[in-house]
Amino acid sequence: MQLMGLDQESQWFQLFERGGVVDGLNILSDRIEKKRTSNNIFPPQDQILRAFQLCDFRKVKVVILGQDPYHGFGQAHGLAFSVNKGIKLPPSLVNIFKEIQRELGGEIPRNGDLTAWAEQGVLLLNTILTVEESKPLSHQDLGWQTFTNKCIQWLNKHSEGLAFMLWGSHAQKFAAQIDRQKHQLFQTSHPSPLSVYRGFDDCGHFKEVNNYLTSLEKEPINWIL
Repeated sequence: MQLMGLDQESQWFQLFERGGVVDGLNILSDRIEKKRTSNNIFPPQDQILRAFQLCDFRKVKVVILGQDPYHGFGQAHGLAFSVNKGIKLPPSLVNIFKEIQRELGGEIPRNGDLTAWAEQGVLLLNTILTVEESKPLSHQDLGWQTFTNKCIQWLNKHSEGLAFMLWGSHAQKFAAQIDRQKHQLFQTSHPSPLSVYRGFDDCGHFKEVNNYLTSLEKEPINWIL
């Protein structure tokens, strides 16, 4: 059995069962499937939980919180800030890559698929996991936040030494849920062109996160794609 592409053998699925959210996710899945009959909904149904597919619970080292998926055709594939291969890089992602280049060197990637980060233990989690084409935040009232809030609470409670990268006011609302005695927060402005100059530029977070992971004897993230 799979739940929106997530295998029942995964640690996340088992946590969802113990946490009593599987029924709610199945209801959400049915509602979204019905919406697809008359609207383009992103990402595809089997990629909605892709962040969890690629980064199982015990593998998580870093959490990057986004708001909702990109709403352009072909962009979203279940990972916050990431786009499918061959899709033009969104401005926020360009600014993320520029900051990585400033801190760590390398070239600006032409490919915006962040799967390689997820496979290393970066949970690229949007707090709303679906969107209607050309309508940002169109699914903010479906109930996704109840589910994603629980995921953050579980990570906070049952993990140690996570790096939470909270960019912008929306993500920073979750700081109150995170135990700073157990985890490290890295907070700055959103990488959007409207706010990147308020702190994201020159934030140094990618290098700082790796220093934090290394201090805990965890493998650092290779941010350069």
